[in-house]
Parts: sequence; structure tokens; C-alpha cells
Amino acid sequence: MSQSFEAVVLPYLDAGYSLARWLTHGRGDAEDVVQEALVRALTYFPGFRGDNARGWFLQIVRNAAYASLSLNRGVPLADEPPDAENLADPADDPEAALLRRRGRADLARHIAELEVELRETLILREFEDLSYKEIAQITGAPIGTVMSRLWRARRSLAAVIRREEQEA
Repeated sequence: MSQSFEAVVLPYLDAGYSLARWLTHGRGDAEDVVQEALVRALTYFPGFRGDNARGWFLQIVRNAAYASLSLNRGVPLADEPPDAENLADPADDPEAALLRRRGRADLARHIAELEVELRETLILREFEDLSYKEIAQITGAPIGTVMSRLWRARRSLAAVIRREEQEA
């Protein structure tokens, strides 16, 4: 292998952290998961064959997250949602900025409440822009299951949003 560990893995560190945040619900736990994933990736790097480094590393992050106790504790999202944009658009007035931020926070909260299998599939597809095939490789699920999970995640989010709009 002619590429270094740093050249192969470090470009995907942010994606790994984002996935870990969504799976574990917390910054500290996500940092621990990514650190463990980096150790595992370094350990298994000599066996890496050079195809799809992002998928390979995200699979390691996913496995490290599942191995952590925090994933199954049902820990509520204690800090800012992982991908909530905290900076206002300079063109927005303060009210529009507040509404946009609340909308993002609500969406992040709804995603965080999904079952973990649905949440990880949605995050890998919509936030990391992975193909169904890549998600199937990372999760170890058949492509049909990936498609079904993504459909169920989207349907669940839509139902929650519709219900909230009707209540408002």
C-alpha cells in the first residue's frame, strides 16, 4: 500500500465524527467513539485494500459506536444537535434567523429520536451522501433493507412533522 494512514483516513474524520454524534447523542461519547475507531483503523490499516476509504472508516466508526455503551442507554440529546447551523444568515432578520434555527433544532431532535438503524441509514444517505451499496457495506444489511430503512425513516419524520403542524 503506497498511501499513508493519514492520507487515507484523515479526510473522513469529520464524517466519522458526525456519524458518531448522531449514533451516540453526545460530543464526548462521539469523540470517544472516533478515537476508538482511529485506533481500530490504524490496527487494521495494513489489511486495507485501497477501495472506498470513506466507507471502510465509517464502518469502523459504526462498529465502535455500537460497541460503546452510550448507544444503547437511550441518552437524550444533551447538547446542540450535531448538524444544527448556529450561525445566522446575514441576510436574515433576527426573527427569520430564530425560526430557521428552531426548525433545524426540531429536525435534529426528530432524527435523534428515530430507531438507531433508521437514524444511521438516514444520516449515511442524506448527510454523508453515500449510495445504497455503500450503506449496505457499512451496515452489513442487504440493499433492500437499506432502502426499506430509509423509506421508514423518511416516513416517520414526515409523520412527526405533519402531526406538529396540525397541533400548531
